[in-house]
Amino acid sequence: MQTIAHNPSQFSAESDLLQPLQRLISTIDQSIMRANLYKSCCQQMFEKNLHENHQFSERMKEITIELFEKWDRIAVDDMPDKRQLMAIVALALCHMFMFRTADKKMMRTIWNSYKKLAVFHLYGYVVWSPCEFMLENLIEVDRVIDKKMVAAMTVAKSAQFVQNIEALPREAANVVNILNEWKCGMNETLKETPERMSKDLLSLRISLFLRGIRYANLLCCLLKTLMSRLVLEQKAMSRSSASAAFRLIEAIKEIERIFWKWWYDILESCQEAAQYCNAKLIHLISIVHQATRSESDFSYRTVDTLSALTVAENALSGSISQTNLIVAGIALEMACCTKIFRGNDAEKIDELLIRLKTLSSLGNIVFRTCNCSFLFWHRSFIAAYFNAIIEDSSSRPELFFDAINDIETILGSDENELDTKVKESIRDELYELYEKLYLKNLCEAVETDLRLAVHSHLQLDDRRPKDPMHDTNMRLINLLQMPAVQIFDRLIDVKRYVEKYLECTFYNLTAVALHDSHTYMTMSLLAKQKYDLILCQSRLPFQKLNQGPDVLFVARNIESFVESYDYNLNEQFFIEKDSRSKQLTILTVEHVANSIRTHGMGIMHTTINHAYQFLKKKFYIFSQLLYDERIRNHLIKDERYFHENVEKLGKMYPISRAQGFSAAIRLLGVADDLYLDKLRILITEIGNVMGYVRLVRSGGVEASIQSLGFLPNLDDIPSFESLAVSANLSSESIDAAKVLDNVFDMAKKNINQSDNYLQILVEAFAPELRRNTKYEHLNFFYMIIPPLTINYVDRMLSCKGKLGRRAKQNNTFTDDGFILGVAFILVLLDQYTYFLALNWFQSVARECEKEIANASLGSKSSSSKITSDPSVAIRLAKLDQYQK
Repeated sequence: MQTIAHNPSQFSAESDLLQPLQRLISTIDQSIMRANLYKSCCQQMFEKNLHENHQFSERMKEITIELFEKWDRIAVDDMPDKRQLMAIVALALCHMFMFRTADKKMMRTIWNSYKKLAVFHLYGYVVWSPCEFMLENLIEVDRVIDKKMVAAMTVAKSAQFVQNIEALPREAANVVNILNEWKCGMNETLKETPERMSKDLLSLRISLFLRGIRYANLLCCLLKTLMSRLVLEQKAMSRSSASAAFRLIEAIKEIERIFWKWWYDILESCQEAAQYCNAKLIHLISIVHQATRSESDFSYRTVDTLSALTVAENALSGSISQTNLIVAGIALEMACCTKIFRGNDAEKIDELLIRLKTLSSLGNIVFRTCNCSFLFWHRSFIAAYFNAIIEDSSSRPELFFDAINDIETILGSDENELDTKVKESIRDELYELYEKLYLKNLCEAVETDLRLAVHSHLQLDDRRPKDPMHDTNMRLINLLQMPAVQIFDRLIDVKRYVEKYLECTFYNLTAVALHDSHTYMTMSLLAKQKYDLILCQSRLPFQKLNQGPDVLFVARNIESFVESYDYNLNEQFFIEKDSRSKQLTILTVEHVANSIRTHGMGIMHTTINHAYQFLKKKFYIFSQLLYDERIRNHLIKDERYFHENVEKLGKMYPISRAQGFSAAIRLLGVADDLYLDKLRILITEIGNVMGYVRLVRSGGVEASIQSLGFLPNLDDIPSFESLAVSANLSSESIDAAKVLDNVFDMAKKNINQSDNYLQILVEAFAPELRRNTKYEHLNFFYMIIPPLTINYVDRMLSCKGKLGRRAKQNNTFTDDGFILGVAFILVLLDQYTYFLALNWFQSVARECEKEIANASLGSKSSSSKITSDPSVAIRLAKLDQYQK
């Protein structure tokens, strides 16, 4: 503000209201921000006569000292009243400011309050020391308070802090016994209410009420002062002290719950006790009133005394309210100035007034002493409690949440937008702490326990608790049985939260790994049996242990699948070529049927679409491989040779020409068998795709057969839609019947194999490959099949020869994808009859028989000697394999 005042144009603050605003801010700073509000109030200008009124000064001093002495006597055996001590200190300093002198005796007397209460909590983080406040405001402080007194106060202040820390675990250890004793006393005295309550029973009840209030006040003051001083002195609370503080807060809220449990009986008892005290007080006043009235001398002083007594009697004759008690107290104070009451009677009157005030506002006192709103300033303490709930078997979260909800009492009671936003912000902050530090940990603990229990058949560590009193499983059960807790206006059902967490977790893990569905179903059943957690079913299809690879995943990754798997035509399955594990994955008709039950019949069309896209790429590569001019010329040459010598060759393509093809490729500079290997692998991949389509088709039939197993006659399936219409069923039932008809029609269609997917693929590619002139180089494909088959057989014999060895790779023992690929391409190019004209397989069989005969005739020994000759035996075995 000073900067703006020096140069208002720079801040666009040129206004006539700038100086008044500056003066207002200065006033606020001087009176409030610098903590001078009380001092300014006491130093304001009073009437001149007030400063010179010695009678008023002496009376004020006497009352202040009398109040302190009474406070000091009570503090010996009871909890020191911090509010009354603040009032006494304020009165003493007000006397000093008003009469401009510090009474040494009075100040030193009040200074000794540090022996009972050196420092206490006010609000938030603020702690207040009466002696330090006096030092800051005393006039001529060196004359009134010497250095020894200050040093003694400082030592007492530090000692109180240490005592509070030491008292925390001690109080926590005693709190259970004290609470149980008090609860038993309350339950015993309040469970039955007689028609006429005796004085002794009434006194017992009131003493029990006050004992509970005093104990709650003791615990609350201890916690407030200790926690605030820890924050101000930047010291951390030990784990044991924190655990003790948790127990004390729970004890405070349990006391409050006992009060609210018996509240109607407590109100009745307080009403009767108040009437008794009121009658006794009126009796004491009436005796003095009559004695004063009987005096013969009616002076002005006597008249004032009688008037004061009359006012007190009238106030006490009405309802017992705070206003009437204040009026009666002031009237009796004026009457006591004349010293018409005896000392004992005056003390009794004070005690009765205090007791009436307590009984008339017992509800407010219980609320104030049990209010734990100071936790708002110590939210890290709340976080520590949330973090310790699971491990701390003695914690009672429902009581601690009562303490947390007390925070709402200091956030404003108005329903304006600002208060609502503040409450929502604090509520959300507390919920985030609760969820992060407790709810999620509880969910993970329950999930871990269920998982370990389900897998208990494995070799796990012994999970039996060493201490049965601290069994983790029992602790989890107790926490899940806890009723719903409340944070302000938000209700949190812990059990339902855990159920939703487990439902979501089990669903997600089952969705990504259907083979674990049985495990999570078992965990769900165990959660119901062990923790009474009712989980919704995931509604995901179950996967069998023999389901194998997912068909939909294979279709989307068909390129890597046909490269990594071999196809067996007779048994109709795929088997993995190599694997890093000790097992090889297989894909059979049953696996495909299980996948179709999982995903539905629609994946069959998805498979065809992916197969079509894959074949388009492969046929392009196939065309490029056969486009080589040298390869094509050699094929034309072999084709011409065969037709010119067809009769001479016996209408059989000779093996020598096929073997010569590979030799010619080597002469042309192409690596040995590299071209044929590439072409064979390409044809094998095409055949594997066709085998996969065939496998999916068979899987669909298998799945449909199981679906139709409930129908007695497949040839006479009724129309359920027409039956539903004739039965006048609802539109929803008719729609359901229509869906059922579609299911049966689709299943019957799959069984009848009305959709020939292999023929569909042939019809998709054949027109383009047969009629387009740019594919004329494919017309002699059938001529390259003989050398390809020799290459294929040599590879298969090599692979089978390695099966018995400790080879880490190449576990191939079947590769019918090549056979299916050759057949598919021959049909696709309409060259099947041309290939049959070569009589290639008959030629191979005749050549093998000829070689076997030559090998047998070449040796003039018996068959046993032939077998004993290694070279002959190996040659015969190889020829036998070629024949097969």
